[in-house]
Amino acid sequence: MSPDPFIPAAAPDEPLALYVHWPFCVSKCPYCDFNSHVRAEIDNDAWRAALLSDLAHEAALSGGRPLSSIFFGGGTPSLMPPDIVEALIDAATRRWRPTNDIEITLEANPSSVEAARFADLAAAGVNRVSLGLQALEDEALHFLGRAHDVREGLAALDVAQSAFGRVNFDLIYARPDQSLTDWESELARGLSFGTGHLSLYQLTIEPGTRFATLAAQGRLKPADPDHAADLYEATQAMTAAAGLPAYEISNHARPGQESRHNLTYWRYGDYVGVGPGAHGRRDGLATLRHRKPENWMNAVARNGHGLQGEEPLDGRDRAREALLMGLRLAEGVELERIARLSSLPVEDLVDAEAVARLAGHGLVRQEGRGLCVEPAGMLLLDAILPEIVAV
Repeated sequence: MSPDPFIPAAAPDEPLALYVHWPFCVSKCPYCDFNSHVRAEIDNDAWRAALLSDLAHEAALSGGRPLSSIFFGGGTPSLMPPDIVEALIDAATRRWRPTNDIEITLEANPSSVEAARFADLAAAGVNRVSLGLQALEDEALHFLGRAHDVREGLAALDVAQSAFGRVNFDLIYARPDQSLTDWESELARGLSFGTGHLSLYQLTIEPGTRFATLAAQGRLKPADPDHAADLYEATQAMTAAAGLPAYEISNHARPGQESRHNLTYWRYGDYVGVGPGAHGRRDGLATLRHRKPENWMNAVARNGHGLQGEEPLDGRDRAREALLMGLRLAEGVELERIARLSSLPVEDLVDAEAVARLAGHGLVRQEGRGLCVEPAGMLLLDAILPEIVAV
């Protein structure tokens, strides 16, 4: 039943996605939110049982629906025991109805230790891997705080391409002192490896991170906005010419190779999250698991699941989330669909005057009930969204 009688629940045949969070790391890194969760030893039997219980709880609430993707993320999910990965895939595909082309992705660091497990993970059912290469220069990897070097990263990429049918890797650009020529050379090398998907992110300075501290100390100078814009435009041109156009502001793929799991998020479909700290969206509810592994385990033992809370999302919440996520996509959003999801009139969703003004500058485009941000507008997305989103 929908938590709000005025907001329709998802259709029983609408596919959903499953996110599994494995919180443990083998070493600390500047990006990991779970640095306190480095573990030398883990009770694998206990974790298998707890994750399966958490999954069973979610399946009981949404079971029978089609399942289009499974994503293993978190700390170092590529070091999950393959038998746990296999058990979770088996349970998920029994409790939901897997689509014929179900995508099963696992995040991995490009280390030789993790690459040695790729064949076993593929045998367990994983058919797509996302590698955190992040740079193709050793000095840049050191700056980014990565443990691997370029040689080890590319060796892991080679193993991944032999083990999995689909491979993505990420690169971070707009790094300090990175010239346009430097980035064009690095990106050309990245494109030469022939993967069907690339995630290309500009370096951002987030509050509370090591980079924010370095910037405050004057030891890190963020890229000039005009220079960052030049790098972004070069990225769009080079990836499009190579047959991997941007389908989302930072993600590029050959046709048919887009991340189905992430598209569920961006298209505002339902997804269930299991494991410590996992978020979900299920039939108008925002779900949140206990973040600390010990608290999550205790909750599973006590309640049969690791939920910390479920919060109903009203129509405005759902409309806002759907717009903010969907307008990241090159395809944009269908306003009629968002109106159905939120039970709000189409006219209440966006500021028509702002849309018309920005359309006149070639930054957004509206055709009928479809709205998208133009490529030129993606550079200004953070400024455009508050202008046009009215809920």
